[in-house]
Order: sequence, then C-alpha cells, then structure tokens
Amino acid sequence: METGSGRLRSARWLDAPEEVGLQNRAALRAVGLDPKPGRPVIGISNTVSDLNPCNSSLSGQIEAARAGVVAAGGIPVVFPSISLGEDLMKPTAMLYRNLLSIEIEEMVRAYPIDALILTANCDKTIPGAIMGAVSANVPTVLILGGARPPAEFNGERLGSGTDLWKALDERRAGRMSEENWQAFENCYSCGLGACNVMGTATTMAITAETLGFTISGASTVPAGDPRGLSFAAEAGRTAVERAHHPIRPRELVTEASLANALSVVSACGGSTNAVIHLAAVAGRAGISLTPIALQEAFKKAPVVTDIQPIGKGLAQDFDAAGGVPTLLRSLSTLLDGSTPNVQGRTLAEVIEVAETPARVIRELEDVPDDVPGGLAVLSGSLAPDGALIKVAAASEGLLVHHGPAVVFADYDDMRRRIDDPHLDVSPESVLVLQGGGPVGGPGMPEWAMIPIPGKLARMGVKDMVRVSDARMSGTSFGTVVLHVAPESAVGGPLSLVRDGDVIALDVPNGRIDLEVDPEELARRRTEWTPSPSPHVRGWVALYRNHVTQAPQGCDLDFLQALGPGTDAFIEPVVGRS
Repeated sequence: METGSGRLRSARWLDAPEEVGLQNRAALRAVGLDPKPGRPVIGISNTVSDLNPCNSSLSGQIEAARAGVVAAGGIPVVFPSISLGEDLMKPTAMLYRNLLSIEIEEMVRAYPIDALILTANCDKTIPGAIMGAVSANVPTVLILGGARPPAEFNGERLGSGTDLWKALDERRAGRMSEENWQAFENCYSCGLGACNVMGTATTMAITAETLGFTISGASTVPAGDPRGLSFAAEAGRTAVERAHHPIRPRELVTEASLANALSVVSACGGSTNAVIHLAAVAGRAGISLTPIALQEAFKKAPVVTDIQPIGKGLAQDFDAAGGVPTLLRSLSTLLDGSTPNVQGRTLAEVIEVAETPARVIRELEDVPDDVPGGLAVLSGSLAPDGALIKVAAASEGLLVHHGPAVVFADYDDMRRRIDDPHLDVSPESVLVLQGGGPVGGPGMPEWAMIPIPGKLARMGVKDMVRVSDARMSGTSFGTVVLHVAPESAVGGPLSLVRDGDVIALDVPNGRIDLEVDPEELARRRTEWTPSPSPHVRGWVALYRNHVTQAPQGCDLDFLQALGPGTDAFIEPVVGRS
C-alpha cells in the first residue's frame, strides 16, 4: 500500500499502460467523472435503505460529502453497502456486522480507492465500518446520521428503546391499557435517525469520534440538523487531504486511543455492546483488550452524564451541552491527549477549544467519590473468561446477591414460559438464559434483558438478577449479567446450570459464581453434548464455524490481525479484467 504523500493508490488503475489504463479511465468517464492525473478517488459508502430508518437520515449528507470531495479536487465515487438496522434484522444485526466489515475491505481491495468516507448510524454499522477500514487501512472519515427527534407521549419526551421497555413493563404489570399501548405505538415512530438515548448507536458514535474517525464535534449532531451537512462537506474535503497526506486507521486505533475510548464509554454510562465492538476493532489492529485493561478504564472513569437509560436527558441534550469535545474536556485528566484524529488534531487540541461541561455533562471534579463507572467486568466459576454488567443501570440492592437459578434453555423456551403462572420463581431467583451467545444465537442477539416474569411484575417487582451469554440493547436497564464466556453453545459453565442451582453475584469484587459441587459439575459435563445446528450453508454456517467469543469481539478468526503493525491486506494485480 502506498504511504506518505507520494503516488496515489488509484494510479495503479488509472495510469496503467495501454488498454488497462484506458479501460479504467473510460469506466469513470462513463459515469460523468473526470480521472485527471493526481486527483484522488474517494469512495463514499451508501448505507441508506428503506429497511433501516436509522440510516435513512444520511441521504443529504452523502450528497454534501460528494460536493466537498469535488470542491477539494477529488473524484467522489458512491458505492452501495449493506445496511444493518437493528429493528427489522433478525435474529440480530450483530450477525452481519462482520459481513459489512468484509464488504468494506473488499471494495477497497478491488477498486481504485485512495480514501474512504463511510456512512453509518444504526449501532452495528459504526463498528462494522471501522473494522473494515482498519483492515483495509486506507485513510477513512466517518459520517454519522444522528439521533431521531423525540416524540411526546402524555406530555413527556420519549427516549427510543428505553421508554418502550418501560411501557412494556407497565403493560405486563397490568397498569397500561390496550388503548394506551396503541396510542404509545402511534407516536413512537417519530422520524428518521438512530435511537435518541445513550444506546449503542450514540455510544458508538461517541466512541468513533474519540478514536478520531469523525470530524471533531460531528458525531452527536441530531438527524436533520443543518450542521450535519456542513460536517459532511468538511468530511469530503478532509478525505481528499488525507488521500494526499495519509493518517491511516491503524494510526488512530492504538492502545492509547482504545484506553481513551473505554474511559469515555464508562463515563457516559454507555452500552455494554461497545466493549464487544471495541474488542473487535482492536483485534483488527492486532491489539488485545484484556480484562485488566477494561477494568482499569471502568474504575477510573465514573459516570459524568445524565442521559437515558441511566439518566433523564436525551442525545439531543448531550449534543447541546457540547457533545464529545465537552465530555473529553471533563475527562481530560484521565485521557491520553496525544492521540490524533483524522483532521490531524490531537485530543488535547480538541479539548483546548471545547465548551465547559454543563447541564447533562458534569465536571469530573463535581462527581461524588462513590459514583461508579458505567460498566464492570466479572469473572468466576460461571464465567471463567469473563462477563459484563452495566452497573449504572442496575439496582444497587442486587449488586451482591445469592439466589436459585430459573433456567431457560433458549429464547423460545423463555418466551413460552416467562408468563406461566405456575413458573417456580420468586423475586430472589436468578433468571438464566442459555443459547444466546455468538454461536448459539447465532450472532449473540439482544436477549439478555429477560422480562420480569408476569406474576412477579403484577406483584410490583421491577428488577431481578439475570444472567446470559447474550447481549442487551444499550437502551435497556436492569441488573443484567451478560456476555458470559465461554457461551453455553460451546460447553461453557452456563450450559451446566440447572433449576435451583445457587448463583452468587458480587459486583464490588468482580465475581459471578455457580455454587455447585465440582464433582456434580464434572458429571453434568460428561452428559453435555452440543445441539446440532440447522445452518449447514451460507453466511450463518461460515459465521458459526469461525466466530470468536465475546472477549475477542465476536469477530471471525480469519479477519483478526496477527499482531500490532502487521498488515495482511494484499493489493490486487491490476491488469486486464
């Protein structure tokens, strides 16, 4: 791959001798582009789809980015890219995140692209785009579509996802009529854009800016805000500059920038999903996120934001308070200020001109000493390779808990029995869901927030300890231990849990244990066999055969880098097609 400010990568296509160069130049002229020597080709991914309202807000920004590229002397080439929308894709968009990353990498490999502008918004599109960019390692600028406008219900602004789960709890407890449930649905579809709380989409947008992939201040601009067009045009101009003077993804994704990103995730009370995505991004750069590194970041960075699902504000309030630059300013004493962004500015330079924290972003020094970080890492006999809990969204009284397990073999079993009035369950029970991991899901769906059993919900029970190898939506809340590794589908200890087994949760000491005699567990292990998969072909079969566990980011094993500084990206032979 070309480096420095010398020959453009696209020159291998466009300056090729005889008929090869002629054919390639003619192909660009056929679609109205002018492949003059020295003009960099900037690939712009289009993830807009009617199946994904989160990303449909990006249409105008794509055109603004195209104009920015032209104004800076580049050649914009827009190409389609798979659109991952969490609402309609089943069992989960996570199953296809790695496919998106492959698509980005292979589009760069096959075409004369000098730099990338990637569009993303719904949560899996952001890490998938970054993962592909890190593997291809051409200069990349990320454009995000922003949060959808909040609807109102009964005079209150609705937070996407979070208020849906609250309404569902009310309905299951018999406190919301069918008429109100329908009224809630009618106002819930409130326009284009991503979830407007600190769910995975907003968390990953903030993370992308912290890593340096976006124009400074751009990641949290709400959908439809005119500033989004200005930032997109700036992204176009920046991509052309970076094509001539590269700052590559693997210069942005470093141990220092990843540590910054983890601290930011903790401080904004962000989604647990961000940990898996950052582990996958790190793996593409040959970096391993160890449990120690995770725990250090989470312990040193308390929650400084007041955004749903753990607070009261919405994503629009976060942006109005100064967005990521202001959050970084609040955390400045915890961060490495030397890390760069795609504009060539250091994090310290971004912080220097940021607004003073106010409203929904607090100064770090104003946070009481007893406020924890947003997340915590757990390990123990039930999760030898680790698990996570979103402490900021859990009930304090359940952070240390002993209780008997109520086990669901899979998602269908849980949905079938959770409201059975004869289910042997009490508020002290620990709800356990098996079969929700990367292999078992497949794709590790957002099933971990098991609903409160119907008979307990009607009694007024609001929260219980829940344990799973699945994920949960970043918009969710509750005392949920998730990402248990190894997962049950590959024979992890979670597969051996039976009804009545005592599970001990001790978040302050980072433990989740199964209190069953080792000899009994050994006996159960001899009886355990993996369930046969119906997936014998296609993407899902490939995924199940090669996906890693949650601590490694649920990436495909053959996509991970061999180590820091390694580059397995092989350029194609440019000759006659």
